[in-house]
Amino acid sequence: MSNYDEKQNPFADDESGANPFDEEEEETESTNPFNEAPAENPLNPVLTTLSSTPVMPKPRNKTRFKMKSSISFARNLIPPEETIAHHHELFLQEIEAVDEYWGPTFRGVYESGEHEQFLERLEERIKKHDRDIERMCSHHYQGFIDSVRDLIRVRSDASQLKQEVVNIDTEVRNSAAKVIAVSEKLVKARTVESNISMTISSLSLCLPVLQMFSKLSKQMREKKYHPALKTLEQLEQTHLPRIANYRFSKQMREQIPKLRESIKEASMTDLKDFLENIRKYSPKMGEIAMRHTAEMMEMDLSSVTSPSQQRQPQPNPFTGEIEYEALSESTYNTEEDLSAPDLVDFSPVYRCLHIYTVLGERDIYERYYRKQRAQQSALTLQPPTSMHEEIDGYRTYFHGIVGFFVCEDHILNTGGGLVSRGYLEEVWSGALSKIIVTLRTHSAYCTDAGLMLKIKNLIMLFASTLRSYGYCADRLYELLQELRDHYNEVLMQRWVSRFRDIFEADNYHPIQVATPVEYNNITSSFPYESSNLDSLNYPKTFPFSAMVPRVYIEVKEFVISCMEFSRDLQLTQTELDETVRRSTNLLLTRTLSGCLSSLIRKPGLSLLQLIQIVINTVHLEDTNIYLENFITEVTEIEDSNQTARLQARSIFKDTRAEAEEHIYKKLVSKMNEFIELANYDWTLSEPSGTASLWLMDLIAFLKSVFESFTNLPTRLAQMCCMSSCQHLARSLMSMLTDESVKSLTSGALNQLDLDLCQCETFAVSEPVPGLEEGVLLMCFSDLRQLLDLFVSWDWTTYFADFGKTEKSKYQRVQPATALLILEKLRDSDKKSVFGNISLNKKERDKVKLLEVVTRQLRGLVQQTTS
Repeated sequence: MSNYDEKQNPFADDESGANPFDEEEEETESTNPFNEAPAENPLNPVLTTLSSTPVMPKPRNKTRFKMKSSISFARNLIPPEETIAHHHELFLQEIEAVDEYWGPTFRGVYESGEHEQFLERLEERIKKHDRDIERMCSHHYQGFIDSVRDLIRVRSDASQLKQEVVNIDTEVRNSAAKVIAVSEKLVKARTVESNISMTISSLSLCLPVLQMFSKLSKQMREKKYHPALKTLEQLEQTHLPRIANYRFSKQMREQIPKLRESIKEASMTDLKDFLENIRKYSPKMGEIAMRHTAEMMEMDLSSVTSPSQQRQPQPNPFTGEIEYEALSESTYNTEEDLSAPDLVDFSPVYRCLHIYTVLGERDIYERYYRKQRAQQSALTLQPPTSMHEEIDGYRTYFHGIVGFFVCEDHILNTGGGLVSRGYLEEVWSGALSKIIVTLRTHSAYCTDAGLMLKIKNLIMLFASTLRSYGYCADRLYELLQELRDHYNEVLMQRWVSRFRDIFEADNYHPIQVATPVEYNNITSSFPYESSNLDSLNYPKTFPFSAMVPRVYIEVKEFVISCMEFSRDLQLTQTELDETVRRSTNLLLTRTLSGCLSSLIRKPGLSLLQLIQIVINTVHLEDTNIYLENFITEVTEIEDSNQTARLQARSIFKDTRAEAEEHIYKKLVSKMNEFIELANYDWTLSEPSGTASLWLMDLIAFLKSVFESFTNLPTRLAQMCCMSSCQHLARSLMSMLTDESVKSLTSGALNQLDLDLCQCETFAVSEPVPGLEEGVLLMCFSDLRQLLDLFVSWDWTTYFADFGKTEKSKYQRVQPATALLILEKLRDSDKKSVFGNISLNKKERDKVKLLEVVTRQLRGLVQQTTS
């Protein structure tokens, strides 16, 4: 092979141009075992086929760029000026150069039209290459023969060597058999020793794990969940990783989530028991907290605990045992040394919090705890049934709320962030809104002032207790101010009944005292001073009736009752004074005024009773300044000049005005009863010579009434006297001008003139002192001038002075009235039996005069109306 390598390539160019195989051409052809008969050229069939059928070769998987370049190259191969032999040489070089894609070359051959010649040229090239191949094979054939001979000689040596190797192997195997047996025993011993060492090492790792697991099981049995959780965490993080390859370690790891879940469930069970028990025990906590606050504020403890509540020791719902050492001591004395949180074991809350914190589920626990407490808060804020009926319902309601928030405040301070201040303020804000709505609703049903006062004190204590724990209770004081208004309304309702009872019990006669003791009793309860009354001997008579001092005392008691509720409401002295004065004004202007108005409208009151009521209002009006001084003294305000004034004067004036109107109506009604008894005979020929009986009775009645006006205000007495005279004058005039009276005589006019003289005598007698002279006579002047005109028959003067405003004798006589009376007189004359038969000259002249006067009066009537 080395010789072959050193030989020259037979295809290489030779300078001499001689073929190295030419000398041995015949020998090579005879001795070459590879020499065979010339075979058909493999290209001949293909070329023959291509020459007979122009089929393009199967396309090759080449790039489009190579196809185009080959086609262009093939086209450029056949320029028209070259010779055919040269063309065929180029085609053959193309075929030899391209291994795969000959399509363009064949196409160029067929397009040239000389493929027969090309096939001959191709056949010559094939034969040339065959001769080159044969020369090459002949050149290397001798070396190949030498190599085969050397291989045959080596085969015998290899067989001998193989036999020797087999013999040596047998001997080695026989000698090593005993060594192998001993080594196997040694290996087994070493394995056992290693296993023992590994077992000891494994047991040393497993024993702490088993001990920790045993400790964990014991803690779980003893319900020490928090230490058990720490043991479990230590077991999982420290010990189990050391024995992670053992199967029981896997089982332990599978048990760890279950153990954690069981610890969670057990701690949650304890928490649920705590929540259930705290719900039951919160009212007791609230009661103790409110009691301690009441002791610090020196308030009455009866507002905290019902007197009927038995002071018996009660078992702790968390332990089931009575925690107080001395059962003989009262619960109150024992609880003095305890705070509200001391009565409750909060360890379940802390334990469950620590467990969930270790488990990484603190947020879940916080949400659960807050949700449960929110639900309990909603239950706590539900008021007891019929809470508005008694104070025990309010007390129970407040105890539960205070206990709830005292518990939450303790959790805030000791719970490690379980509840935050913001969360607690949010819960308190929502609860406070519901509390205010509940108290506002239930207090609206309360109609007992004493119960309202107890509710106020209880709310004050409730607010102070929660404020001592850091809760804002300002809205409760605003609620108390709203309740104060309702309390005042309740007081007014009570005072309505009191005033009515006073008015019902009064006889409306002036108070008469027979001894100095009775006199002092009246003057000490009612501010009344009179030098004239002091100088009189007993029995003495006050101008007012018994209702006056009793009403004054009731108003003062109302002021004190208002102060009881308004005290301690965080009001300044000025605000307190304004509140009491406003409430007192409401009592006077609405309650007392309404009761007096109802009293005045009472149909059973007599005229004298109405007069006494007016006198009473005068003295009640005088008490305004004393009531203002009393309020200033009670409220302890320094500058009373800046305070609002009471409206007692105005309401009593209004009441008196209403009473005066009723007095006038009553007086007129009584006068009408007398006037209805009047029965004039308008056809009377001659007067009786005396005044009518009904008029004498009426005047006597008016004299007695005006005598009772002694203690009335002068203006009222004068107005009543003048009104009665005016009403009497109008009544007499209406009788005279009544349409039902068709005719009248001179005798009837003379009788009416006698009655009018009696009325004028009564007016001149000054029945009420202080009236100007002649004022009462002016009430009868219209009727007096009319009667004087007809009695004296002075028509000449009437017509002469008519229309004159100065010193006219018949200035108040209207032409229409005079015409009406004149026509009634004429009608009476016409009805006379002998009026048209025998009239003397004087009477005939009178008839003519009547006709003339009638015409003139009609003219005046037309003149005045136009």
